[in-house]
This record gives sequence, structure tokens and C-alpha cells, in this order.
Amino acid sequence: QVQLVESGGGLVQAGGSLRLSCAASGRTFSRDAMGWFRQATGKEREFVAAITRSGGSTLYVDSVKGRFTISRDNAKNTVYLQMNSLKPEDTAVYYCAADTALYYSDYATQFAHEYDYWGQGTQVTVSS
Repeated sequence: QVQLVESGGGLVQAGGSLRLSCAASGRTFSRDAMGWFRQATGKEREFVAAITRSGGSTLYVDSVKGRFTISRDNAKNTVYLQMNSLKPEDTAVYYCAADTALYYSDYATQFAHEYDYWGQGTQVTVSS
């Protein structure tokens, strides 16, 4: 079983920064595209960012472009989400997810249903 464990969430003031980490175990991490999603209270789960298995390409939802950066360190089996210029509307539980499909190209998807494994989530709260 693939296990994903998020960390790095917390309470931060608007304009501040946080770096989320997602440590993967149980399979060959470097083979998997990875994504970050978030879910605010009373709202549907939302795509945030994704990165291909090589780290060569990234995807972002428009609302975080220029503020968030997804990256990965395959040697450490870890994916990161650097969040800068945080806004109150970024408040949510953030989940990392792994897409284990055997793609023949360096690919990542924004669609939650394509991901196979999910972490437990970490709370990010941005105060005014």
C-alpha cells in the first residue's frame, strides 16, 4: 500500500508563507506523478498543483499561479508545496495525492479521479 503523509500546515497571517511536505512510502516514488488538492469547509475539493514524475512539468490552478510552487525530491521520496503570499481564501485542508498510472510520457493531471492514493491532509489556516 502506498502511504502519503503530509506535514507543514499551520496558522499563518495573510501575506505569509508555508511549505507543505508530503512523504511517500510503499512504492517507487519516482514513477508517480504527484498532486496537491485542498478542501475548504463547506466547499468541494479543489485541484491546486501537480508535478510530473520527473519534475519537468507542473500544473497550477489559476488562483495560486505566481504564489505557489510545487516541487519534488525523488531521492527523498518527497513532494513539496511552497506557498507564498498566502490569502485567507487559501484556508483549507491540503491533501497530497499520487497517480500511479504507467504513463509513457512525462504527464500529470488536474483531475482528482485520476489519483490513486491520498494523504490524511494537513490544515492550513490563513488569518487576516
